[in-house]
Amino acid sequence: MALISQKSFQFYSSCTPARRSILMTLSKRLSFISGRRKPQNCSSVATRMLCFRDKSQDVFCRKNHVQLRMQSLSVNEPVYLCGDTESSTRSNNMWTDEQLFFKKLNSLCTSKEIFDFLSSLEVMSDTMASGALQRISEVEEGDNGLKNPEEVLENEVFRALCFQFEFESSKLSNTGLLNALQALIKLRVDPQSTLMASLLAEGEKRLGKGQLTTKNLCAFGESLLELEGPSCAMLEQIVNHMQAKDIAKWSPREIVMVYKMLQVTVREGEKYQGLLNRLNSVTLTIVSQLSPKFTSIILNSLVVLQQTQAVPLVTALCKHSVKHTPYFTDDELVNVLEAFLYFGHREQIFTEALETHIPKSIFTMHPQTVSKVMHYCCQKRILSKPIFDAAAEGFISDADRFTTDQIAGYIIPFGTLNYLPPSASSLFRKLEMVLHARFRHFQPHTLLNLLHSCVLIQRYPVNFLPKIFSPYFLQQLQAQPPGLDRIATSQLTQLFLTVTLECPFYEGPKLLSKYQVKAFFMPHSSLDVHLLKRVKTGLLYLLKKRTYFASEVSSPYFYMVDIEIKLDEEGFVLPASQCEEVYRRIALCVDGQNRFCVNSHNLLGEEAIKQRHLQLLGYEVVQIPFFEIESLQNCRKMAEYLHKKIFLHTYGLSS
Repeated sequence: MALISQKSFQFYSSCTPARRSILMTLSKRLSFISGRRKPQNCSSVATRMLCFRDKSQDVFCRKNHVQLRMQSLSVNEPVYLCGDTESSTRSNNMWTDEQLFFKKLNSLCTSKEIFDFLSSLEVMSDTMASGALQRISEVEEGDNGLKNPEEVLENEVFRALCFQFEFESSKLSNTGLLNALQALIKLRVDPQSTLMASLLAEGEKRLGKGQLTTKNLCAFGESLLELEGPSCAMLEQIVNHMQAKDIAKWSPREIVMVYKMLQVTVREGEKYQGLLNRLNSVTLTIVSQLSPKFTSIILNSLVVLQQTQAVPLVTALCKHSVKHTPYFTDDELVNVLEAFLYFGHREQIFTEALETHIPKSIFTMHPQTVSKVMHYCCQKRILSKPIFDAAAEGFISDADRFTTDQIAGYIIPFGTLNYLPPSASSLFRKLEMVLHARFRHFQPHTLLNLLHSCVLIQRYPVNFLPKIFSPYFLQQLQAQPPGLDRIATSQLTQLFLTVTLECPFYEGPKLLSKYQVKAFFMPHSSLDVHLLKRVKTGLLYLLKKRTYFASEVSSPYFYMVDIEIKLDEEGFVLPASQCEEVYRRIALCVDGQNRFCVNSHNLLGEEAIKQRHLQLLGYEVVQIPFFEIESLQNCRKMAEYLHKKIFLHTYGLSS
């Protein structure tokens, strides 16, 4: 985010000598007051405040006043955040005053109302003053930065408060100091200003002396993360102090803040693993109390910190996230999905929650979030028709504003999971329009993945294949990591085979043989070895000899055939090694669960195109799906099933 110019904040260093003199005088007169009762000699000060009539003239105005009051607390005593109702060392009267103050403050909705309210007070504690700054930051924060930065930063009340916070920083309570720091960060005060430098220096001083409580340490860490990011050296000091604290007494906010600090400070091996183990154990006991935001942050931290051993915590957080699904922001939902993917977790009730939420929110969600949802479904092989249908509608409506990666993220899962939505014709018509308009904007590998996914579901990008098979594109593909690896060459070869078999009208350039593979790499459709063994046992029972069938056969057409059976012209089974007089070839596709979408009989795109191509290449394709044979308990029943499946009427064996 853009910072307000330094000029807006360093008013005390850039003003005229006369104005600076008056501000210094005012600072002395409005100094923090130790003690709980207003001194008798403050009555005249309470009716005065600096008022700027123009740039060249400074006068005192009697109608406004601002005064901060310092509580008589040492920095080692406990202090409380705004509105905290815990007991404290303050008098009951002061607590009543502060409670009324914050009740009124929280009811105000504009910075002008807040400044008018502050001007009406006779006295404020530093906690009240810093709380007022926080409230101003809340009401001023908009979607695109501060709503009225100049009105706030040039306001006399705001300037006088900042001036005193800078020059009286050593007298502030921990709460007043850190609340003010947080508020000024949200108000985009220049980090290089002397005001911020003063507050940060005081915070660092108290950190070094061990004077900050757990709550203080977390607040300071949050500010440092916002200001300086992961490179801040003080964050490691804060984490070291946190190790000595009793984690069992921490609030959910404090636990979350420590996860965030560890996320950026853990650079070497096991340095903080002891702290993380304790933190994970305590967090497990409070999972049910976590808000959507906290749930998302902790899951993200566990991913970054690679806490693969924290299985109970991850499982609990993933289950807890289900009830928060409608309430996650886009960024929070992305964090949760990434955690599900990283830890290999899948919850049916989470899928159901997404199926309820996504269709209703598709037109308001950020495209990157929808793309991540589609990626999650793709990686987990979850064919959710409500989600996919909604994504198709969202693409048709808004694809023109998507990035090229987002376009690919929307479309590739349709091919991977072999699904055409009801709006398929409109979907691919829109995709073709986008490709024509933005073809050069796609990265080579992204474009190849996208077009390959289209042919899996029989959508043929023939208008773009001449560019894909061109030497220029292939050079681009080779130059971009990971280059022409096995996946890329398999996709290119399958595109070439597709247009050869399924688009005989295509007359464009072909793929040169040096870019073709001998066998396709199909990562999603690996063979289920256990299931194959059961089928082979049944075939042996049926055909009597192992020589009458072959398994895992490399065909001359790039595909691996699970089991091949050869027949002569009269229908007799030939030995698998025989190459002459072969009249028919039967390809048995032994399809285990990993070749289907989860909890579905829908074949994945890789397997669907394989079976389609084998059939076009002359094979008689017989599918042996897991769900048809999983209940067959013995060889005889398996043999009976295979007899009916492969040899519809009868069969013979060639001698």
